[in-house]
Amino acid sequence: MRISDAWLTVAFVVCAASVTVFMPAGSPYRGPDAAGLALAVAAAVCLWWRRTAPVVVVVVASVLVVVNSVVGYATTVTQWPAWISLFTLFSLRGALDRWVGAVAGLAAVSGYVLSDREPVGAVEVFSLLVCFLIATVTGDAARSRRAATTAEHARVRAEERTELARELHDSIGHAVNVMVMQAGVGRRVFAADPAFAREALGNIESVGREALGELDRLVRVMHAAEPVTDLTGLVDRVRAAGRELRLDAAEVTMSAGVARALHRIVQEALTNALRHTEAGRIDVHLAQVGATVVLEIVNHGGNLRIGRPGRGLANMRERARLVGGEVEAGPIRTGFRVRATLPAQAPS
Repeated sequence: MRISDAWLTVAFVVCAASVTVFMPAGSPYRGPDAAGLALAVAAAVCLWWRRTAPVVVVVVASVLVVVNSVVGYATTVTQWPAWISLFTLFSLRGALDRWVGAVAGLAAVSGYVLSDREPVGAVEVFSLLVCFLIATVTGDAARSRRAATTAEHARVRAEERTELARELHDSIGHAVNVMVMQAGVGRRVFAADPAFAREALGNIESVGREALGELDRLVRVMHAAEPVTDLTGLVDRVRAAGRELRLDAAEVTMSAGVARALHRIVQEALTNALRHTEAGRIDVHLAQVGATVVLEIVNHGGNLRIGRPGRGLANMRERARLVGGEVEAGPIRTGFRVRATLPAQAPS
């Protein structure tokens, strides 16, 4: 920004000096002299501070316009720094500063009309008011566009943070729950079945390494991640935790976004099944009906532990909603069921 201000200031200084010296206005205005050159250059130099102190620059530039007219010089170039600084003020500052700038600008127009050496006609007054309106309206429009862009960037950043939190909850949370379950199983059978306990420790190590890899992938390439449609890894983790799991997965065809949402929904549903029940079969059924992918996960475990509501179900519903689907979850006669219906192709 400062570089552009420097170029603009230098360009206007050169232009003001050249016009004042080589294209002087005729009678009844004063000819080129040091005072007229100083006023023109001073007005141009003000542009250097138009972003850092726009209110001061508008007031000073407006005063210079009136002084230039009062002492008898034509306002050929002196007026343009005032218009540019007024535009900058309206594009950067709030309502109070804009009111100050508007008053200064109108005062400059009035002072010029009253003090110019030639009578100022209606057409010229209209032209000055048009310049005033262009400077203020376009400046305010630029400020509004910048505010809208800032708000949009903030919204996108908030969505990205929410998506990252959801990814961490679904992937790392699932791995931690599996490790907790395996550690509990290993602890309970450590004395009676040390071989199984060692196997549980090995599974904990494997799941932990996978979780670290998943975390690294999320940090580095979250938005470029490839969809994961193979549910074998999730199924193996649950079975390694000592739970019976029956998988009935037909061949399905879906877009990348739907595949990611499906994978996370399965992951979260299995995590909840491990967290809230200690035993019982888990059934996972996946099929495609026309343009719709249907997923159903039933936890047949008894003694369902209902604790404080977490983010799991909300995340599943949100993931389904983002790809145009929905999730239904609730208790049934034999346990707890999660049913997701997703479009095979996510809407744009």
